[in-house]
Amino acid sequence: MSKVFTAVSLALFIGVAAMKVFGAETAPAAAVTPDALEAFKKSMQVGVDTAWVLFTAFLVFFMNLGFAMVESGLCRAKNSVNILAKNFIVFAIASLSFWLVGWGLMFGNGNPFIGLEGVFFAGGADNSPAMGDAYQGAYKALNWTGVPMWAKFFFQLVFAGTAATIVSGAVAERIKFKSFIVFSFILVAVMYPITGHWIWGGGWLQSLGMFDFAGSSVVHSVGGWAALAGVILLGPRLGKYRADGSVNPIFGHNMSMVTLGGLVLWFGWFGFNPGSTMGVGDGSAIAHVAVTTNTAAATAIISSTIMSWVMQKKPDLSMIINGALAGLVAITAPCAFVSVKSAAVIGLIAGVLVVLAVIMFDKLKLDDPVGALSVHLVNGIFGTLAVGLFAQDKITGTATGNGLFFGGGMKLLGAQAIGVLAVGAFTFIVAFAVWFVIKLVMGIKVSREEEIQGLDLGEHGMKGYPDFQGFLTK
Repeated sequence: MSKVFTAVSLALFIGVAAMKVFGAETAPAAAVTPDALEAFKKSMQVGVDTAWVLFTAFLVFFMNLGFAMVESGLCRAKNSVNILAKNFIVFAIASLSFWLVGWGLMFGNGNPFIGLEGVFFAGGADNSPAMGDAYQGAYKALNWTGVPMWAKFFFQLVFAGTAATIVSGAVAERIKFKSFIVFSFILVAVMYPITGHWIWGGGWLQSLGMFDFAGSSVVHSVGGWAALAGVILLGPRLGKYRADGSVNPIFGHNMSMVTLGGLVLWFGWFGFNPGSTMGVGDGSAIAHVAVTTNTAAATAIISSTIMSWVMQKKPDLSMIINGALAGLVAITAPCAFVSVKSAAVIGLIAGVLVVLAVIMFDKLKLDDPVGALSVHLVNGIFGTLAVGLFAQDKITGTATGNGLFFGGGMKLLGAQAIGVLAVGAFTFIVAFAVWFVIKLVMGIKVSREEEIQGLDLGEHGMKGYPDFQGFLTK
């Protein structure tokens, strides 16, 4: 029976194939009109651009792994579960808060200070991928990219999640888990979108002429300012500073994990910066941004290594890795507006700044276990100002005007400085108020006993390395 079935199937296949072949000889050919050809080309372009935007968004999402590895590795083993839990849940919190409110506040049509259309559930009218004047919808600030609305949304979502993740490291080893969740929700729902609207959503800073290509201010300094407010209210970890004010180093438990995490973040940044083109074009802008991004990271590694070697008499691995991250943060705003040579200089400065900033924050007794303030806040500010110093007009097609070092005077630098001050003042004040209210309502710092024991047991009832940690206590 099976042989009969096979034979019949083969005959039917051959018959259908013959009809297709011989029918094609006699059937009239379908005419390809210029309009049909143009529609096909547009469809293909949308598909390619969408694939690029989503692929780079996936790379940025992958950076969550990098942050989790860096933060947990730089902290003690007794707090590893807590840090991993924060880094895992924070993107879920960001996804919901950005969808519920944040997206519309950031990109919805509104006034110079806040989006007013499509605020709830990303539900505004939209005819993407239509572009320019052809776009009709609630999110005109993004009418320059020809991809579907949900591609725009997801790409911006992973950026919002990154801002919240930055806070996690700075407040590590003493923050209550539930308090961090509440703050993260408010940060992504309200604080991040408002300043993002000012710069990327058609707001007053964008109208002023401020440029931030991929988020040195929008993402990194916002996360840094929010973290700073939390660090101040939390206070330092037990034993971090001696009675005479000197620093008692608290070493991380797994530098292998930190190194792997640093490399994951470096890799993910090729989604962060080149992906911000939000379209392929002829590929030249993407290539330029990729090279400036990598060059800044490379030179920052060199300068942070040398700086730590000189100041600490040894090349500190954590400084080497944070040097790379500092260079990446610093080049995030200017990556599409500066030459490769300028990117190299920006990276060199960033590597020096991150080492000096770590020392400065310790002198101020602002305890930051992973160096998030030095990497994201300090170099987010520097990267934003670097646009005003090193920009070269239309180097990748965007009309920025020239920076101070290229004959542009103070115009661009002034706009960048105003942006830094405005974003910093708003984010820090609001974040401090939010942290303060959370502190009053539910508390933000774990008890002394829980901090000594470790947040893994106190907050989660488990250990990250039960066999190893059990051996140490036997």
